[in-house]
Amino acid sequence: METAKITLKLLIHKTEGRVLFAEAGKDFVDFLFYILSLPIGSIVNLLRNKNMVWCLGDLYQSIETLSETYMQSNKNKNSVLNPKSPPCPNEIPLSLPDHSNDTKPRKFYTCTNNGYYGQGGCYTRCPRSHVADTPSRSCPSCNETMTGEMTFVSADGTSTMTTAADAEKGFVKGVVTYMVMDNLEVMPMSAISYITFPSKFNIEDLGTLQEKVVDFGLDEGLKLLKASMECNNVLTSVFFGNMEA
Repeated sequence: METAKITLKLLIHKTEGRVLFAEAGKDFVDFLFYILSLPIGSIVNLLRNKNMVWCLGDLYQSIETLSETYMQSNKNKNSVLNPKSPPCPNEIPLSLPDHSNDTKPRKFYTCTNNGYYGQGGCYTRCPRSHVADTPSRSCPSCNETMTGEMTFVSADGTSTMTTAADAEKGFVKGVVTYMVMDNLEVMPMSAISYITFPSKFNIEDLGTLQEKVVDFGLDEGLKLLKASMECNNVLTSVFFGNMEA
């Protein structure tokens, strides 16, 4: 199955063989924001089959082989090896493997019993003070099935029940083109950016510059994630394999 692709326009210094910056839309910048929100356990899991050589890979593998016997009764290895990402806007492009569920709205359920319950002539109203993450749980107070759907509100005050008509998806606004530097610094593109970039990069001969349009897919996304923790010339590394020492 083909994965989604993002189009980037790279400005390349031909003589030095490096990317100066990329012109990118909202979709690429949303992806950069998304990977920054991933827990470290998720990052190690994604990269351990991509020639990852850090000690974190060895730590990950040792936890995989560790017996559950040594885990606290209220903990399990999966919470460390496959942690859930924090809630984030849906429709993030190039959603990384094993994280497709993280971008879906989080739903919680509570008891809908408005009546009284009890035994032996002693009845009380259900306080409905419990919540569950599946609609199949029984209320600890009255034992009724907890089917009342609730709306989760994240730390930034955003409700996960917000629809596409209510707000633009993703992290950043799509009203401008963004300039993404080789080290992944992000800033809005402007006319001033074009005027000042020759002096910013010490470019004396504009003939040494070349524009190149490239596709950025899931494979490039994983390479970017790995390179971002190994070097400062990330875009050059991903598209030209030119890693800094």
